[in-house]
Parts: sequence; structure tokens; C-alpha cells
Amino acid sequence: MCKSEQRRLIQEYKKQFTPDQLRQLSAETMSHVECHPAFRAAPIIILYYSLPDEVFTHQFIDNWCQKKTILLPKVNDNGLTLHPYYSVSSIQEGYMHITEPTTEAFTDYPSISLALIPGIAFDKNGYRLGRGMGFYDRLLANHDLSNTYKIGIAFPFQILPHICHEEHDIKMDEVIT
Repeated sequence: MCKSEQRRLIQEYKKQFTPDQLRQLSAETMSHVECHPAFRAAPIIILYYSLPDEVFTHQFIDNWCQKKTILLPKVNDNGLTLHPYYSVSSIQEGYMHITEPTTEAFTDYPSISLALIPGIAFDKNGYRLGRGMGFYDRLLANHDLSNTYKIGIAFPFQILPHICHEEHDIKMDEVIT
């Protein structure tokens, strides 16, 4: 099954859940993240401000932004830059209706110890199926994030037996549902 077929399959799975059910699944997933030793130890974390079809992160970000440095991505040219999140006043709608930060760019990439990455789907080996633009793969490959622990965040139905992957696709160290 190719990537476009895998994306369609996951979209069909999502239609079986109400928004309330997806929020409940999100709360369970984010609770698992909070208990994870890599999250507990990480002072600086890459996260994402969720779209309606992703594991919901808004409340989680607000709960932790005063205790940890939360970095959100912003689309610039053909890539992502990272920016600290302080409060809802530091974000606005940006590229493709994605909520993006308005703060100054963060540049100390080697200090980032954890990246919590969204995806359309993941497999048991940690391969990720994104939206097809390659933004996260380029971010993770083009900056000094080699010591950053990468966790994919997904709903349970987003785990597939195998994700079609290419040489440039960045593998997650772990996936949490």
C-alpha cells in the first residue's frame, strides 16, 4: 500500500470517531507523554499546536509552557523554524491555517532534548507518514538534533504494520498512543 492509500485509510478510520472521542483519546495519549521519562527530564521540547485531525495538544502546551520551554514550528520558505510558546497571545493563524508562533526564532538546536512529532500514521519500527511536504523530515535532518529523542504522537488507529518510507524519511525513536 503506497503513502496516498495509507493516508486515505487513516482518514477513513478517523471518521469512525466523534470529536469528543478523539479528545478523550488525545487526553490518554498526552497523559502517557507526561509520564514518559524523556518528557520528565526534558527542559526544552519541540511540540506542535494541533490541527483538528491530530492528537490535541493545546491544553497540554498551556499546562507545561511555564515549566518547560515549548518550541512550536513555523513554516518559512520550504522548511520549519522553531519558536518558543509563551501563551495564546504568542500564536496566530499561518501557513495552510496552521497555528504558528509569532515569537523570535530559537536557534540553540543542540539544547533540544525531546521532539514530540505528529503524523498521519506510524509503524512499529518508528517510521512516520506525514502530510507529504517533508517539513519535519527536513527539520530533523538539517539541524543538530542528533541527540534529540524523537517521539511520534498518534491515536491508536494511526499505527500501521508498515509505512512506505524512503531514504530521507526520519525514523522516530518511539511512538506513543
